[in-house]
Amino acid sequence: MSEPEIALLMLGLFIVIVFLGFPIAFTLMAMGIGFGYYAYFEPSRMWRSFNRLDETASWWDSTSLWIEGFFNNRVFDLFINQTYTVMSNEVLTAVPLFLFMGYLVERANIVDRLFSTLNLASRRIPGSMGVAALITCALFATATGIVGAVVTLMGLLALPAMLNARYSRSFASGIICAGGTLGILIPPSIMLIVYAASSGVSIVRLYAGALLPGFLLAGLYLVYVVTRSILQPEVAPRPREEDVPQVPLPKLLFMLATSFFPLAFLILAVLGSILFGLATPTEAASIGALGGILLAIAYRAMTFERLRESVYLTMRTTAMVCWLFVGSYTFSSVFSYLGGEQIISEFVRGLDLTPLQFLLLAQLIIFLLGWPLEWSEIIIIFVPIFLPLLKLFEIDPLFFGILVALNLQTSFLTPPMAMSAYYLKGIAPKEVRLTEIFAGVMPFLAMVFIAMALLYIFPDLVYALPNLFYGR
Repeated sequence: MSEPEIALLMLGLFIVIVFLGFPIAFTLMAMGIGFGYYAYFEPSRMWRSFNRLDETASWWDSTSLWIEGFFNNRVFDLFINQTYTVMSNEVLTAVPLFLFMGYLVERANIVDRLFSTLNLASRRIPGSMGVAALITCALFATATGIVGAVVTLMGLLALPAMLNARYSRSFASGIICAGGTLGILIPPSIMLIVYAASSGVSIVRLYAGALLPGFLLAGLYLVYVVTRSILQPEVAPRPREEDVPQVPLPKLLFMLATSFFPLAFLILAVLGSILFGLATPTEAASIGALGGILLAIAYRAMTFERLRESVYLTMRTTAMVCWLFVGSYTFSSVFSYLGGEQIISEFVRGLDLTPLQFLLLAQLIIFLLGWPLEWSEIIIIFVPIFLPLLKLFEIDPLFFGILVALNLQTSFLTPPMAMSAYYLKGIAPKEVRLTEIFAGVMPFLAMVFIAMALLYIFPDLVYALPNLFYGR
């Protein structure tokens, strides 16, 4: 087999092994080192120390030199260098800080207050409880960036309330599943940090570029909820007095001041300091982590146990992301060295695609990958395969990244591996069937496709804010 054919075998084996359920990070590292050992195999270099042996050398000396030569393959140098590159990446430094902020906010007991307040404030809007749940999901998801935590907490809090208010089970389930995924798109998003580290695109421009598409998608969700509540009032009946009691305006304003505004101010402070150049993303993440601590203290939710749990979860998730990067960098370096990148590039050139056709093909592949894989694995492993091809089609990596971020909303919503649906099913009442949850997320999936189509038609939705803040 030629080296490019071995590279394609390497990629095919990786996909098969992933589908068998092996841990992805360690599979990447093992296959990168295994195939890399073959790619960099040079006996004359690896065992050149044997030239120093004379005829009186002992068995131990010969064996020691053989073992030393075995590990003298350049793939081990590559692995160490890639590990150091990941650990010294300044962009990735923001990941644990944003995660720590999210885990602290999650434990600050703010979600129940936020949902109750927004529920009261929006009681006159059609589908008011759904609107309140969606806004709460969006705000909380933006603060935490952890889809599973948002869907689970909102499923425990908002789903029973909506069911008691006679909401359709599928409609209520779809609202929570869709709203919980918005945090991976709307800044400050951890997914965008990971894409920036993979692509070399400025994280500041990515954040600015993601704002309008993120609000666009959230707005489409809200429009759908309100419109369907008007057209089909049976799926979201008007609230009864026992469901949403009336409260005096001064009390409502006080509730907003103590639930909605603190979290919104924290998000705006972090995001604003990045967008206006007052702080780097890492510095802003530090502000966010401190703000999360202060919020937890203000809501009397800060305990040593919760702090320890937040630190543990932060370290575990950060380690997962970092080892994925190490494995991906090693795998992709060997894949490229064997000629795999070149053969893919030549194959795509041979298809004679237009830039739009290439974008559609790439997004279709990422959409399909979202069924079995999580967003982190797609961004770190598969998106870098497309990045070298962007220059060929004169596509801006910034625009491509925002499209991917929008597309990856579907990875949490598309059956049969819609993780948001499974998170919700795990804590939902028994009468809520998985098929009903799947049915509920389908209209929101359509909203994602509409948002992507609008970005294709109006690319200035991505470029307007980056160009306004930082120039072309």
